Formats: sequence, C-alpha cells, structure tokens
Amino acid sequence: MKKHIWLAAIVLVAAVMTSCGVSRQVSEAKVFGDCKYDIASVDSVYLAGIDIREFRNIRSFSDFDLARYPRLAMGLLRKDVPLNLRVNVDITNPTRKRAAINQLEYKVLLTESEIFNGYLSQLIEVMPGTTPTRVPVSLQTNAYQLLSNDKTRDQFVDMILALTGKSDAKPSKFVVKVRPTLDIAGKQVNYPGYITFEKEITSQMMTGTR
Repeated sequence: MKKHIWLAAIVLVAAVMTSCGVSRQVSEAKVFGDCKYDIASVDSVYLAGIDIREFRNIRSFSDFDLARYPRLAMGLLRKDVPLNLRVNVDITNPTRKRAAINQLEYKVLLTESEIFNGYLSQLIEVMPGTTPTRVPVSLQTNAYQLLSNDKTRDQFVDMILALTGKSDAKPSKFVVKVRPTLDIAGKQVNYPGYITFEKEITSQMMTGTR
C-alpha cells in the first residue's frame, strides 16, 4: 500500500514540475510581445557570390554589366541568383521579466514582397533592462524573381544600392515579422500572431564585416 502511495506521489510531483516548466516557457515567450525590436546594422552581403560593395557604381538595373559579373549572368540564366546577408537585430526588454525562447520564425518583406523567411533555432534570452541583446540573423534567398519582375525590380535595385553603403542611395524599407515558437512535448506551439516592426535600410547601417 505504501509503495503505491509513494509511486503516486512521484507521478504527481513529476506532473507538477512538467506543468510548471511548460508554464514558465509560455510566460517567457509571451514577454517577447512586449520587447522592442530594431535592425542595428547589416553586413556580409553577397549577390550571386559577389561582394555587394562591388556594385557601388550601379544606378539602375540596366547598369549591371553582366560581362563583368559572369556569376550574376549565369545566375540569371539558371534562374538562381542567391542573395546572402546578415542582419543584426537588437532586442530590448522593457519589462521586469525574462524573455527566452528556443526558436524564432521570421519573415522579411521589401515593401509588400516577401524576400526572406525561415527559423532561427537557438536560445534567445533577453533580460530586463535598457541594454539591448544583439541577435545576428543570416538571411538567404533566390533573388531571381525580384530581378525579373517589373513590379519589384526597381525596389530591389534600390535595396542593393543601399546595401552597398553608397552615400546617396535611397533608403529601402524592410517590414520584419517575427513569431516565437515553443517545442512542448514534441509539438510546435506558435505565439499568437506575428510581432511586426519596420526599418529603413540606409547606407549608414552597412558595416565592412566580410
């Protein structure tokens, strides 16, 4: 009889501890909804494997000399033009609670066109206070559709010019959507809705990191 009571007590304690652990994860994920987000800088930008800074003299799509950039020409021919960059996101937690998640879903839009999406699978912890936590996010996409579509080409070229660090380049606006996700008992639980913020990408945000 005592053995059965002891086993029941262990099961009850384990259930309570599991419940508390899940409750804590949910609570820490919810705090991300109260955090403030900003893109601090952009670096390591490559288009078709070419350092984006080599395009500083470009003013429009017609200025791209494909004979000078054979990798870009080959990418357009194959309909596969990889764009890679790293965005450094600053997250500030104005609350008195710890914010923590193990996975973050993201979408990045250029005006109304989605150009990046994916998941950042790592522990992201933002403690209360005024000091932001910097989270580097590596983004990659196939830019062929953006270059071949008349509706997006000019906006994309403006973005490229801003990313070259060219001083007189037009700012481009990124709309960023993030959503914390939790892994509870092997099931993915999403934060209700996306946390959205906007940021103009200017030449001043570019760094020389390769």
